[in-house]
Amino acid sequence: MSRIELVNPANTQGEAGKLLGQIHGAFGVVPNMFRAVANSPAALQSMWGAFGALGGGTLGARLGEQIAVAIADRNDCEYCLAAHTALGRKAGASAQEMAAAQAGESDDPKTAAALKFAIAVVEKRAHVAKSDVAALRTAGFGDGEIVEIVAHVALNLFTNYVNVAFAVPVDFPGVKLRAK
Repeated sequence: MSRIELVNPANTQGEAGKLLGQIHGAFGVVPNMFRAVANSPAALQSMWGAFGALGGGTLGARLGEQIAVAIADRNDCEYCLAAHTALGRKAGASAQEMAAAQAGESDDPKTAAALKFAIAVVEKRAHVAKSDVAALRTAGFGDGEIVEIVAHVALNLFTNYVNVAFAVPVDFPGVKLRAK
């Protein structure tokens, strides 16, 4: 049971109601995470805007979802792990690719470099080494894409923290966290 109210989209007016309508249009439903965040129209606008901005970024949906599952696993966020695994599959990644990404791995060297860096940002609280950034450049990422990876990390920390802190009920097909 959620530790905060899950806002009913049918009873929501104003900016939050408008945003929940957009979210419903994108998903066909309003996922519980957005219903929790809708308690603050400002937080909902921030989260939904970040999803929209990064969705139009240069990394692509598939890599964005792979980054999301790697971070969700590190933060023990069952909600985000389930949601982003489903969204990753929708973006064209196989079940095996999403499971590998959850472990921070990929057969594709460029994806592997991005996942390694994203995990380093989380685990080192952004105190990455010059060599961590250089490894991304060697893998073929430019500065804009490197900044975008950090933006994905930041958005996923926001969503992970919301879901874990408030015990938001998972409304996507469940995925098990890796044993640590």
